[in-house]
Amino acid sequence: MTRIDLNDINAFLAVAQSGSFTKAAAKLGVSQSALSQTIRNLEGRLGLRLLSRTTRNVAPTDAGERLLLSVGPRLEEVEAELAALSALRDKPAGTVRISSGEHAADLILWPAIHKLLPHYPDITIEVIVDNGLTDIVDERLDAGVRLGEQVAKDMVAVRIGPDLRMAVVGAPSYFEDRTHPRTPQELTDHTCINLRMPTAGGIYAWEFEKDSRELRVRVEGQLVFNTATLSVKAALAGDGLAFVPEDRVREHIAAGRLVRVLADWCPPFAGFHLYYPSRRQPPPAFAIVVDALRYREP
Repeated sequence: MTRIDLNDINAFLAVAQSGSFTKAAAKLGVSQSALSQTIRNLEGRLGLRLLSRTTRNVAPTDAGERLLLSVGPRLEEVEAELAALSALRDKPAGTVRISSGEHAADLILWPAIHKLLPHYPDITIEVIVDNGLTDIVDERLDAGVRLGEQVAKDMVAVRIGPDLRMAVVGAPSYFEDRTHPRTPQELTDHTCINLRMPTAGGIYAWEFEKDSRELRVRVEGQLVFNTATLSVKAALAGDGLAFVPEDRVREHIAAGRLVRVLADWCPPFAGFHLYYPSRRQPPPAFAIVVDALRYREP
């Protein structure tokens, strides 16, 4: 049988795992037509149909499913061992791909990466900003970032930031003719800036807690965003009250551009963690990135 190129196998796995030539082509950085030709050539050399194509989706045939289940895990092991060989070089090298929400990417990942890169010119870091709960295994990513309570139990979790708190804030101009809410229930009398959740798609109910009493409040207003960045801008403009992570507005509060209310109803909670599947020996480049992101008490 003609010798098979591992790159062709990797192309097949990308299509089979994503169920889409479009998604697989984007992941591999090739054109969809080139990827389709690679799969056809692979099928021709094997003399087997590996993928069943319809107008709506792509699924492995019986032969493709066998190849996916038998060769897929072994290829991942080969890639991991090849990456580990970089330990024999003078300087670690390789690409580390991390999925993260906008908040953590901006305030935690970027500052750490900025300091790290000059010392390791052969390491490439790709940050995929996605506010949904990405499956890093399915997407073949090295790691992801989530709040501590969101990390699955079967993942290795490394704390990369301090505890977080939420903050209800509004501009001084907003409060010129309004009283400060003293309890979360009083938010129903205020104009609030809503947040649409990226995962379920619903409107987020503001969560509060005080003296072991938990409250969820459905607020109303004319604005709905799916990012806290715009919520902060709208609050600064006096368009309503925003409920955002405290570290996003700390400087605005200190400068008097925003006024914080209901602080006693916003206790701290577990901050951001880097998470990844358990590995026997992570590649040196990945280990260096993890150590650079690891949170250390000031």
